[in-house]
Amino acid sequence: MNVMRKLVHLTTISGLIAFGFLMTVIAHAEKADQDKPIILEAEQVSVNDVQQIYDLKGQVLLIKGSIVVTGEDGHIKVDPEGYEFVDVKGSADTTASFRQRREGLADEFMQARGTQVNYNAKTEVLTITGDASLKRLLNMQMLDQLRGWKIEYDDVKQYYRVVPPADAKPEDLPLARAILSPRRKATLDK
Repeated sequence: MNVMRKLVHLTTISGLIAFGFLMTVIAHAEKADQDKPIILEAEQVSVNDVQQIYDLKGQVLLIKGSIVVTGEDGHIKVDPEGYEFVDVKGSADTTASFRQRREGLADEFMQARGTQVNYNAKTEVLTITGDASLKRLLNMQMLDQLRGWKIEYDDVKQYYRVVPPADAKPEDLPLARAILSPRRKATLDK
């Protein structure tokens, strides 16, 4: 009888936790960004309008709605459906960066820096490589922060992942680090 009571208790707690996750308000990338024009600035811009390929060199700035990407070398490919695939690299002196407002609250942003930033607008997956950092900010206060060699962030699935290089030896790696705010508290404070 005691075992049955514990099983019912654990099932009830698991159900309440799952219900709590479902009730949490989840913010996604700003959907209005999809319909905005792309503004490109760089020292050199090469445009292949037939293939929808844009190459940028020197002080790259890409703006599309609330998305702002910076770096030193950029490559943008637009697929036939109109989705952008952005690849921006930093230089020896500067990092590449990405910033996007999230859907919902006016002052919630995702902010990333690294040697290279890749963003797939179709899947809404952001990949930051090389001394990578990713932050989720609300009213300029950090809610979540990740650091590592490579960070993948899937905005649709709300999924973070920190990955080491494929050929790295454990003794050569910096530790992956994450600071994550409780979702319930972050939602209540909003």
